[in-house]
Amino acid sequence: MSSLTSTEKVSKFSIRQKTLMLNKRLFLPAFVVVLLVYSFTQEATIAVLSDAYFQVAAFVYASLSIYYIATLKVSAEAIGDFMRKHPFYEVGLASFLGALPGCGGAIIVVTQYTRGVTSFGAVVAVLTSTMGDAAFLLLAQAPLDGLTVMGVGMVVGTLTGVIVNRFHNYQPPSSTNALASTGGNEGHNTDDSEQAQSTASSSIDKLSTYFWLIVALPSLAIALALSFQSPVHEYLGITEPTLQLMGAVLCLSAITLWSLNGGSDGYASLTKEDAITPPPRWQSKAALDTQFVLAWVVVAFLLFELSILWFGLDIGATLTSMGASVVGLAILVGFLPGCGPQILITSLYLNGAVPFSAQLGNAISNDGDALFPAIALSPKAAILATVYSAFPAIAVGYGYYFLFER
Repeated sequence: MSSLTSTEKVSKFSIRQKTLMLNKRLFLPAFVVVLLVYSFTQEATIAVLSDAYFQVAAFVYASLSIYYIATLKVSAEAIGDFMRKHPFYEVGLASFLGALPGCGGAIIVVTQYTRGVTSFGAVVAVLTSTMGDAAFLLLAQAPLDGLTVMGVGMVVGTLTGVIVNRFHNYQPPSSTNALASTGGNEGHNTDDSEQAQSTASSSIDKLSTYFWLIVALPSLAIALALSFQSPVHEYLGITEPTLQLMGAVLCLSAITLWSLNGGSDGYASLTKEDAITPPPRWQSKAALDTQFVLAWVVVAFLLFELSILWFGLDIGATLTSMGASVVGLAILVGFLPGCGPQILITSLYLNGAVPFSAQLGNAISNDGDALFPAIALSPKAAILATVYSAFPAIAVGYGYYFLFER
């Protein structure tokens, strides 16, 4: 009996090692450590990590906490029932759910569509209006711009959804059997590998939750003081480089926790927010989503700094010189599934590298994490919805560019 137990322990340990080796997320903290060791990039990397933590992560965690406390108790089934009983309001409600920060509302509508509850216009509306997790970043750094994008997305999403329902209310074949077979396969495939991965992920979830509960309030206080140009280091009795180093260490800790929570080497693991074990708790959800946003912000900031250090290339100036083409580029990036690439575009906008028209076009064209379940359960509907959302993205993005920015 003890021999069997030892074998199982060795097997699970091997599985966890294999999972870590396949985890592409680990590349980010490993690369950051290399930059910190390399003297030529050390100073710039510390500055990037500290800025990403105090200027972004502290505010994002605070806003996410408030948002999830208010919304996590809302039942997806109740929303689906309301949309089924009141079809007249479904497109507008879907657009509103999409305009809310994060991908939760969009995923609810897409899931209800695959069950035959909502119309295709509602799916197009929610995918058009959603900005995904990039909305949290924009609201934290530029609240007025964030609210403007949300408002435009909601109006454009509603109009697009109504038009689609009028001319092409596509209904896919019933996905009940597909859902059942998927569920069945998942049940049969729950082996030691998945159990070990789930256990490890649960441990990282808890560690992430405790980490942010401990550092959130002091980090927010420091971030607020820094935003008002206060000499925080003097209040704390430390030097400015020491404060910057503290921010860098906290940032590296957070992105390391994010990287350890990755269970696969797939594209989705890098670009979508982490799922949490039900029932969802705001503490865990806010922590995991903050780490996801922070990781992509660090990527964007490093892209800026390293391109200047290594190649003498000013990305902001390069994108600005592209003129109207940069709007099209932002719209194309929006077609990529997941919130990660969209956070990159929003970071570029906040750094002045792309104009507001590009931010608008990307916000309308991007579908966030909601595209993943749509692709899995109804690929044709996902492709059609993406194509239909391209038209308002082009119209709004280029319309704003030629009217106000040219």
